[in-house]
Amino acid sequence: MRRVSPTPKSRRRRELRARRREIAAGRDTEADGRSLAEGALALVGPLGPGATVLSYESVPGEPPTGPMNAALVGAGVRVLVPDTLDDLDLDWHDVTDPAAVRLGLDAVALADLVLSPGLAVDRTGTRLGQGGGCYDKALPRRRAGVRVVTLLHPGELVPDGEEPLPRESFDQPVDAVLTADGLTDLRPPSDKN
Repeated sequence: MRRVSPTPKSRRRRELRARRREIAAGRDTEADGRSLAEGALALVGPLGPGATVLSYESVPGEPPTGPMNAALVGAGVRVLVPDTLDDLDLDWHDVTDPAAVRLGLDAVALADLVLSPGLAVDRTGTRLGQGGGCYDKALPRRRAGVRVVTLLHPGELVPDGEEPLPRESFDQPVDAVLTADGLTDLRPPSDKN
């Protein structure tokens, strides 16, 4: 049996998962949840009540999205969260819908803001996720100009001077990173207006 060597992405993903376990073990998830909620509310403030935000339901070890999603709903924002399909594309349902009725792949086009998961993001906006390519499939269906903000733990934004994340042609760039420590806008100055 021929052994296949790991790709640059899989090697980096393995390193980032180990680092995430270390970072997450030392985090105060309640405080992080409150901070992420405040940061997300600041992002949607200009959009106002009635805006639609794509978010997700975090799993243990990820930055906690429960308080953030609840705060957004409390502010009158419609929050849609993904359902991963067999082909690793994303369908969406309203986080407040107990029946989780699926809205279809094109629900991405309803979004005024996307809050995405990730393991790390570099300063060019390259996001490395869990490896399924789900968001890389879904994000091209969003409307032009809709910002993508990846939620990370403090310390998961690749610092200047460190090797950038591996990037392929289908990888969808992100505009900013939100951590419990605040927002880092990655867009060029000309795009921030």
